[in-house]
Amino acid sequence: MWKINEIFYSLQGEGRNTGVPAVFVRMSGCNLHCNFCDTAHTAGRMMSLPEIIAAVNAYPVAPLVVLTGGEPSLFINDEFVTALKTMTGKRIAIETNGTRPLPAGLDWVTLSPKTGVDGGDVEPLALNCCDELKVVYVGQDLTLYEHIKAPFRYLQPCWVSDAVQCRKNTQDCVNAVLQNPGWRLSLQTHRILHIR
Repeated sequence: MWKINEIFYSLQGEGRNTGVPAVFVRMSGCNLHCNFCDTAHTAGRMMSLPEIIAAVNAYPVAPLVVLTGGEPSLFINDEFVTALKTMTGKRIAIETNGTRPLPAGLDWVTLSPKTGVDGGDVEPLALNCCDELKVVYVGQDLTLYEHIKAPFRYLQPCWVSDAVQCRKNTQDCVNAVLQNPGWRLSLQTHRILHIR
């Protein structure tokens, strides 16, 4: 049984797969305590793997499943990934903070380390390579991530509910990308478009 915060169908709003239709499986629970986290970890319901697969298969046209959280690597294993891939026929992506080893069979790994973030340094980074590195930028030193092997490197402004602070965070992120051209800007387009 897995505690699932929500399962929904939308467009991937950020990173390399922006705009790709996907079924999001958001798990409850995380080993970090980032002050900007937008997941209600106490919310959710226990679901069996067949229930999760049935919920994902309610969206047959979606080419992609995104395992997110919280921190999904705390809960999934090789068997979970294999069953999800086999029983849905979809590519399986994960969004992870990188503090735990990942199971085999994942098609895309988005590493979003929280090193240098208030509440994010509780545990050390365990991963050093990924398909894309996506850092929520709050002014931290980008040399913290130099050792991570990734073909795509994104900085993303930290979204907060205060509109003035949100605009400042975005401008700070833009400035950081301009000063560090090895990075690209990633925006949370789902927030801009007001979709899930």
